[in-house]
Amino acid sequence: MEYMKRALELAKRGIGYTNPNPLVGAVIVKEGRIIGEGYHKAYGHHHAEINAFFNATEDVKGATMYVTLEPCSHYGKTPPCAKAIVEKGIKKVVIGLKDPNPIVAGKGIQILEEAGIEVIVGVLEDEVKRLNEIFLKYITTKKPFVIMKTAMTLDGKIATYTNESKWITGELSRKYVHELRHRVSGIMVGIGTVLADDPYLTTRLDDRKGCDPIRIIVDSSGRIPLEAKVLNLESNAVTIIAVSSKADKGKVKMLKEKGAEVIIVPSKNGGVDLTFLMKELGERKIDSILLEGGSQLNYSALEEGIVDKINAFIAPKIIGGNTAKTPVGGLGKAHMKDAINLENMDIHRFGQDIMIEAYIRKEG
Repeated sequence: MEYMKRALELAKRGIGYTNPNPLVGAVIVKEGRIIGEGYHKAYGHHHAEINAFFNATEDVKGATMYVTLEPCSHYGKTPPCAKAIVEKGIKKVVIGLKDPNPIVAGKGIQILEEAGIEVIVGVLEDEVKRLNEIFLKYITTKKPFVIMKTAMTLDGKIATYTNESKWITGELSRKYVHELRHRVSGIMVGIGTVLADDPYLTTRLDDRKGCDPIRIIVDSSGRIPLEAKVLNLESNAVTIIAVSSKADKGKVKMLKEKGAEVIIVPSKNGGVDLTFLMKELGERKIDSILLEGGSQLNYSALEEGIVDKINAFIAPKIIGGNTAKTPVGGLGKAHMKDAINLENMDIHRFGQDIMIEAYIRKEG
């Protein structure tokens, strides 16, 4: 357990840099001593096991390796780790989770066992699954893992009746949101949010340079102003505008000239077909999305079943207002039996705010 916990801690160092690959850590132990450690640092770079070999302080022959995910068995961006483990003379491998990737799925374990290496699987499996929830969904469905983030007052409002929303939550909550942005591949908002707030949708971290997520604007009619900040900033990440056939062809051309990618999506319920959009984004290797609303887009996303997880920040403030917006708008549910239910809930504290973290209960 102790060494797998260490491997998990190492794996977390890759957060934000490995997408769409998993977060993996590895520890090499010999005679009760850690002699090598490594983690997957970035997509396309060496895997955790190889980095652990590079960092070994002595010969690893006869040692035990603890690795959070089954070693790969195929040639991808890098050679197969399972074969390297065999060649290095490792005698035992303890694995947190069998890799659900169809091109691995037990083949790495098979290579190790056929070479006479003792293999143990399932140590701290739940913790490994939680850490790699993005990878686990994407590798099995090719669709992004979607986190819906909301911030509201104690009485459930995301803005005053005059549409003022800065700031509902405190500084610590807002800093954590930037950690979330750093972790995911994409950030998605509706055109209403762009018109009301003109956000940058970038990542700003205090202690290190963060990765900007790809900005995805759901704008069925192509109403986004050419002066919008998301179209006029320096970033390594692109801006994608998802429009329907209603969008003016001339405007689409101008958006492309501004450097934006434009995806034409089928219409659905007066907006864009979000299920179709998720498939398109998945094909672009966007494995995860932070959905930052507003209320209409949140409702549509929940109705179409694309949301996997909710991070709901609640601030100890009351603003009232019959017309003040709530996190989820739309038509709503007519009957309580039709409510969208959540499960596996945790509560976190950020200064005076709380954050409820929970998962959408998937029926069937």
